Amino acid sequence: MDASADGLRTSPLHAEHERLRARFAGFGGWSMPLEYAGGGVLAEHAAVRGQVGVFDVSHLGKVRVTGPGAAAFVNDCLTNDLDRIGAGQAQYTLLCTEEGGVVDDLIAYRYGDDDVFLVPNASNAPAVVAVLAGAAPAGVEVRDQHAELAVVAVQGPRSDEVLSAAGLPAGHPYMSFVTAELDTAGLDDVQGPAGVRVSVCRTGYTGERGYELVVPAEAAVAVWRAVLAAGEPYGIQPAGLGARDTLRTEMGYPLHGQDISLDVTPVQAGLGWAVGWQKPRFRGREALLAEKQAGPARRLRGLRARGRGIPRPGMVLVDGDRPIGTVTSGTFSPTLRTGIALALVEAGVPLGAEVEVQVRSRREVFEVVRPPFVQPGVREG
Repeated sequence: MDASADGLRTSPLHAEHERLRARFAGFGGWSMPLEYAGGGVLAEHAAVRGQVGVFDVSHLGKVRVTGPGAAAFVNDCLTNDLDRIGAGQAQYTLLCTEEGGVVDDLIAYRYGDDDVFLVPNASNAPAVVAVLAGAAPAGVEVRDQHAELAVVAVQGPRSDEVLSAAGLPAGHPYMSFVTAELDTAGLDDVQGPAGVRVSVCRTGYTGERGYELVVPAEAAVAVWRAVLAAGEPYGIQPAGLGARDTLRTEMGYPLHGQDISLDVTPVQAGLGWAVGWQKPRFRGREALLAEKQAGPARRLRGLRARGRGIPRPGMVLVDGDRPIGTVTSGTFSPTLRTGIALALVEAGVPLGAEVEVQVRSRREVFEVVRPPFVQPGVREG
């Protein structure tokens, strides 16, 4: 992967985004599309909710853990219980510090007892690799494949039709994956190897039915163009990080560095469902058990505007003159046409309460709610 003029890393699809006249932004050390000409965040968001969109998410980390007992080793490190799933299935999980803070949240794809593929966030991939490599027993290899692989996300209610039209498998269960070969020979405007090995993963970050395609970096352009060609009859829209953020916020999906971090634990973030509490070992186990038993001092909650205020990260929640929380993620919801947010709030503030947020020079009223803000379609089918 190359670097842009400002020193940021670029995806193997960077030239494709330039061809589509994308506007770029720095994210996690990468120069990635924020939005595309002729579309924009609102149109791209609507395409994913209503039809289908395609994202380049090659900035995400890719880590392979292989060798005898690789899955058991990973299970001793990450919070969720990898033994709950079998080969061909995926799981949301977290890597924590011994104090319970979140180093990163990631998806683990279990290929077998001796082969696990991990997808951490872009900026945290080196930290995940360092922790796992430092703890790995003899015979278990932790390999950073960040530059070797690309990831294309096809998301939306028509994603199955697009993949089928492209000649890829679709319809397998949520949080599962299959490996297939994509034949790009004969497709118009597609250059690349005739046969491309693709891992088709029923995962995503939008709340809609969708798939993430893990492909060799050198085949990324061929796969991208094949998906766009197959999706044209279904109104496919390239989508950037702007729409990715509004989509995930509507679902209440946390973003590391904002909603979860080294200072925010899974218990505080409401991610206890991603912790294997009965496991004898995982990083941060004792600290998290203690916090769970005592109850967290703050919780990640949703906020929905009662008026016209648009919340932004860092804005303070107040009760009179007393601060009671902080907005961690905030945006205008294109689906609901109102302001929404995730916020770390004092644990005693109940769902349904009205709170005030300091929005610039005025205070705006928000209702405390439980995400998601919109009806998810991710498990449909």
